[in-house]
Amino acid sequence: MSNDRDAALVRECRRGDRGALETLVGLYEKRIFSAAYRLTGNPEDAKDVTQVVFLKVFEHLDQYDDRYKFFSWIYRITVNESINLINRRGRVENLDRPEAVDEIRDPETKGPLTTLDREQVSERIQQALMKMTPDHRAVIVLRHFAELNYRDMSEALKIPEKTVKSRLFEARRRLGELLNRSEIL
Repeated sequence: MSNDRDAALVRECRRGDRGALETLVGLYEKRIFSAAYRLTGNPEDAKDVTQVVFLKVFEHLDQYDDRYKFFSWIYRITVNESINLINRRGRVENLDRPEAVDEIRDPETKGPLTTLDREQVSERIQQALMKMTPDHRAVIVLRHFAELNYRDMSEALKIPEKTVKSRLFEARRRLGELLNRSEIL
C-alpha cells in the first residue's frame, strides 16, 4: 500500500473527483470485505459493513488526518462497524455458514481434494474466530488477514502498540485452543 498514493487520492476526493473515490473503493473493497467477513462471520453482513464503511469514508473524508496511513483509518471504521453490527444483531457466533472463504485458497493449487481441504480449514478457522471476543477477533483479522503491522494495528484500533502485542498474543493462544479442540492442527 502506498500512503503517498492514498493521500493524493484523498486530496482529489476532497476536491470532488468521483473517479478518485472510485479508485479508493477499488483499492480497498476486497480487503474491507474480507476483514468485515472475518469479524462478522457472515457474507451478507460483510457486504453491509463494506457499504457502510465506504459511505462513512465519503461522508467523513474531511476528518481523515493524512499524517496517518489511510488504510489504518479505513480499517478502524471497518472494525467499529463490524462490532456495531454484531452488537445490534446480538449475535456472538454464526456457525452455519455454508460457503467457504476464497482468500485462503491458493490459485496455483489444482485439484478438488486440496481445495476441499482448504475450504474445511477455512471453515474451522472462521468458526473458531466467531467464538472469540470481538477485540481478540479484530487483532487476528488485522494481523493475519489484513496483514497490518503492529504500528498500523495500533493506529487502526486506537490502542497502544504494547496492548496490540499482548492482545494478539492472547488471541493467538485462544485461537490455538479453539482450533486444537476442533482437531484442525
